[in-house]
Amino acid sequence: MDRLDSGQPRGMSEALRIIVRGRVQGVGFRPFIYQLATKNGLNGTVQNNMDGVRIIWEGQRSVILQAVSGISRMKPRLSRIDKVETTWIPARGFTDFSIIPSEASGQSSLVIPVDSATCADCLKEMRDPSNFRYHYPFINCTQCGPRYTIIDGLPYDRALTSMATFQMCDRCEAEYRDPSNRRHHAQPIACAQCGPHVTLFDSTGDRLASRDQAVEQAAEMLAIGKIIAVKGIGGFHLACDARSSESVERLRSRKGRPRKPLAVMCRNVAAAERIANVSEKEQAVLQGPEAPIVLLRKNASCDELLSAVVAPGVRTIGLMLPYTPLHHLLFDEGSYDYLVMTSANPSGLPMIFENEGILDALHGLADAVLLHNRRILHPVDDSVVQVSEQVPFFLRRSRGYVPDPVDAGHLVDGIVALGSQMKNTFAIGRERQAIIGPHLGDLEAEESLEHYQKTLDHLLHWTGIKVKAVARDMHPLYRTHDFAETFDVPVIEVQHHHAHHVACMADNQLHKPCFGIVLDGTGYGPDGTIWGFEVLHGDASGYQRLAHLRATPLPGGDRAVREPWRNAAAMLINLLGEEGSHLADVLFPEYQKEIRIIDRMIENKLNCPMAGTCGRLFDAVSAILAICRVSDYDGEAAIELSDAFDPDEQQSVSCYPFQLTEEAGLLQIDFSSMIRQIAYDQLNGTDRAQIARRFHETVVAACVQTICRLRQRQPALSQTVVLSGGSMSNGYLSRRLVQSLEKQGFSVYIHHHFPNGDGGLSLGQLMIAACQKRD
Repeated sequence: MDRLDSGQPRGMSEALRIIVRGRVQGVGFRPFIYQLATKNGLNGTVQNNMDGVRIIWEGQRSVILQAVSGISRMKPRLSRIDKVETTWIPARGFTDFSIIPSEASGQSSLVIPVDSATCADCLKEMRDPSNFRYHYPFINCTQCGPRYTIIDGLPYDRALTSMATFQMCDRCEAEYRDPSNRRHHAQPIACAQCGPHVTLFDSTGDRLASRDQAVEQAAEMLAIGKIIAVKGIGGFHLACDARSSESVERLRSRKGRPRKPLAVMCRNVAAAERIANVSEKEQAVLQGPEAPIVLLRKNASCDELLSAVVAPGVRTIGLMLPYTPLHHLLFDEGSYDYLVMTSANPSGLPMIFENEGILDALHGLADAVLLHNRRILHPVDDSVVQVSEQVPFFLRRSRGYVPDPVDAGHLVDGIVALGSQMKNTFAIGRERQAIIGPHLGDLEAEESLEHYQKTLDHLLHWTGIKVKAVARDMHPLYRTHDFAETFDVPVIEVQHHHAHHVACMADNQLHKPCFGIVLDGTGYGPDGTIWGFEVLHGDASGYQRLAHLRATPLPGGDRAVREPWRNAAAMLINLLGEEGSHLADVLFPEYQKEIRIIDRMIENKLNCPMAGTCGRLFDAVSAILAICRVSDYDGEAAIELSDAFDPDEQQSVSCYPFQLTEEAGLLQIDFSSMIRQIAYDQLNGTDRAQIARRFHETVVAACVQTICRLRQRQPALSQTVVLSGGSMSNGYLSRRLVQSLEKQGFSVYIHHHFPNGDGGLSLGQLMIAACQKRD
């Protein structure tokens, strides 16, 4: 904050102009300033602008100073103050304090407000029969409700939202105009008389019920095992009773999702605690205004209270609490405590969010559709987090957090980073801010690319950014590769794992060169191989590749990713020769014919790209242990391998053998001996949990020994290590890496504010491109 007492004359009435920047629109900030002014007897104005909130306070200087100190100290709970600028100006003689209309000119520096879960005050009113919003499924105030998903333009005023078509009734307008009311300028304000309402349709399009009756009937249908499509803040979910195996199996069959774990919405925290271990920190996140899905460890009662087919093969379950009034009403009216809530879109396609064509879109999926007539302008998926001291926080950063900007630490203005092909997010640079877009998923389908472009265009329009350069992944087959050319500005190519490295640095506000251990699925390497188990050193200005995993063939490319047994067979054959071929036959007897074909493909180097990635290593071991030989979803083999043992058990195990060799001036990690021993342990009936734990410990030991040897060779290199890449979502792996590296004297950093996987990649791309532009 600027100094406020710098040489200004002291009199009975002085004036101070204040500009507050940050998340200060759509969070009740102007009513807060009004009440603060009234409390302190100050006159003047407060106004929303494209650069934040502008305040003019007139009164005694000491009183103004006291009020200014209260801005940061007493701010609304959903607000975030990034900067306060103050200037003494001549007094104009205001006789009262007022909220004046917004000014919509100029380049935006606003923080676009995020969607927020229903607050306790609104829930209390919604459940009060004497309140005129009793059972109203769209109750909200300045501290909760939709924001980003309903905004059509800035500044954030009702006329620029999808609520513009709903004319406020007298009671709502009275609250909206009353500066002492918590709904003062709550843009989505509404009630049953003047606002949106819900309607229930069956799968043929016949209307079954409206308003209260629609909610009641939907709850009854859920209770008897029906699948209901429910329109929420950011799109449609498919919901069913999570206790009913028949309902869950039917949902899986209809959606074509045989095994991927499904998220569950719980009635309340007490219900969540009956099926999972919930720490104080995890409870705080569950109940926070962002209301994400939280990945929790199942407890002993989980399989008794939930269907075992909700999250098969894993020790964890993704739980969330109701975050819209409609969700709460479905539980209030229902006899269940747990509902499966999974996105209604087919795999690989964007979220379904529009009423138009909804019955065709959901044909064969839902028994009924519970929709409402408040338009969603910007669909957004649920966020997914994992809460712990030592593991990545975000697995998916979206609803409740997007598009909140972060401080980039230096100028990134005009840079657009396009992200990855999978788990995509993009990033936009505005002055020194990085604005990361919502989770957009896989860009392979044409509809997904169109949705990606539309979402990016909206944020570019809102921020008023003139694009000066575009950063893209250097993979020539990513959809972002050609899309980058449409901007007609310089295009900067960024290596995939360098972007991961720098993303973790940016997440932790690190700027000096450091080590990066990037354990990932696949990324395009400049040498023509597929990278994904990398030890790098550098920063946004450049990097050195110092060590990597020995590459092995991927027969059939992506097919070997979808069918991990192929990857395992190829790894055995390539690393161990005839012995490996024999082991592959014994481990996978049902695939012996295919193994002969794989053998010839490797020998002739036919459709066998070379890959040295952590993801494929985990896939191979998972297949060898007969945990997952054919994947139904991305990452299944690795996830189930990491859940094959209890990570909390205090069990000491030895590592498998491995070698560090020299290859073309780089250290190469060779796990041939480990793969051989794991194969024999599996054939000899060794406890699978012990094998899986030893494997994890071996990966940790290999990374630590590699870093230590590099430090011995080049003592001048940094003592700081960042951990990134999709495999770092493995909590045991990342925790043990932190512990082991710190024991060797390194300072170790992990992701906290952005995903360690490809969902955080665009942040690293942005920082690298900005650095190149400065040079």
